[in-house]
Amino acid sequence: MNEQVSWIFEVAVNDGELDNLKALMKEMVDSTKANEPGTLAYEWFISDDGKQCHIHEWYKDFPATVAHLTSFKANYAARLLSMCMATRFVVYGNPDSSVREALDGFGADYMSPLGGFVR
Repeated sequence: MNEQVSWIFEVAVNDGELDNLKALMKEMVDSTKANEPGTLAYEWFISDDGKQCHIHEWYKDFPATVAHLTSFKANYAARLLSMCMATRFVVYGNPDSSVREALDGFGADYMSPLGGFVR
């Protein structure tokens, strides 16, 4: 069974918070890159007007996903959600109960694989 999990987390940036969001993003990206080898992709995208941010995350397996979510909740969730409002959260894959439990409270929509491939 494929244990990879990915998602797109979309947020609306609160007025006056873009610079703070950029600083927090750098902190989160640096920490994830240095401490979470099971993170396959961790990419942030911002709209031209700086009002919408999409975060693309991809994890190699369930333990890596839970490790990231545990760190996020402990160190970053409150700060991130004080700077922006979640607008959409779509999770891709077949996350097990440990991942779904860690995602509880974020309002995720789950999309199961139907077909295709990744190179």
